Amino acid sequence: MTSKKNHNKKRNVGIIYEQLCRKVSECLVEGDREQADVALSILKKHFKKGTELYKEFRLFNSLVKTTVSSDSIATRIIEKAQEAASDHDGTRLNQEKSQLIKEINHSLEDRNFYHTRVPEYRTYATIQTLLNNWRSDNDNLTQTAEFEQKICEWLVTEKPGSNLDEMKTPDINKLTVKIMRENFNKKYNGEMTTAQQNLVREFVFTQQTATHDEITSVLNEQKNKANKLVAGYKDNCDNRFIKEKIPTIEEAIRSLDPTDHKDDNVAKFLTIMGLCEELQEKENE
Repeated sequence: MTSKKNHNKKRNVGIIYEQLCRKVSECLVEGDREQADVALSILKKHFKKGTELYKEFRLFNSLVKTTVSSDSIATRIIEKAQEAASDHDGTRLNQEKSQLIKEINHSLEDRNFYHTRVPEYRTYATIQTLLNNWRSDNDNLTQTAEFEQKICEWLVTEKPGSNLDEMKTPDINKLTVKIMRENFNKKYNGEMTTAQQNLVREFVFTQQTATHDEITSVLNEQKNKANKLVAGYKDNCDNRFIKEKIPTIEEAIRSLDPTDHKDDNVAKFLTIMGLCEELQEKENE
């Protein structure tokens, strides 16, 4: 456990990175494209290759995500991490963090930004404190040894989705998609199907990188797929009860507007996709 005296969450590279990703996803869910773009531009500007923030985040992220099979390997990783942390330019890193905090405070319209909850907060705090201790002439050897032991234990703990290939560079999109999927699940109840998750993924990527027309094209493609699926099912359906419901579904699909990129309209696309998958399941019974 870390003490408040030793840990400043505003200067925790892992926490601030995830809070920014969560800000992007939450703004997209709420239809606030402008603030989503602001948060994303801050991420890309301050965590780009060549910065000390980028180097610290890579090291931090590896300690968070890596799972190993033995204590001896975990100890070796800790030793290597300490060597890497010692090579960071602490003065430049602190300057970059101050600039990052200043831009967040100035550009994001969110007084509660720093209060955004982050999973595994205690682990994040421990890792950041260790990185700080390794870079400085910290004489609190007892605390450092205690935290190194905690991270060794963390490294041998199995974590969902651990993949070393995903840790080579910061991936804003992957984390944003994950968070946005969680937000949609929370807002619209239940777990999304694979097809619905794919739509959310496409929506996130295009919102971040594409023009209005390209986003419209993605949604229009989903609408056309739904039309074809329902038409094909209608021709082969022998279930009278279900067949009576098809005109209602067809009308709902026709009413979808691919040019409307607001949260509520994307939710309609997700709902139609869910209904289409139900029809497919009925067809396969």
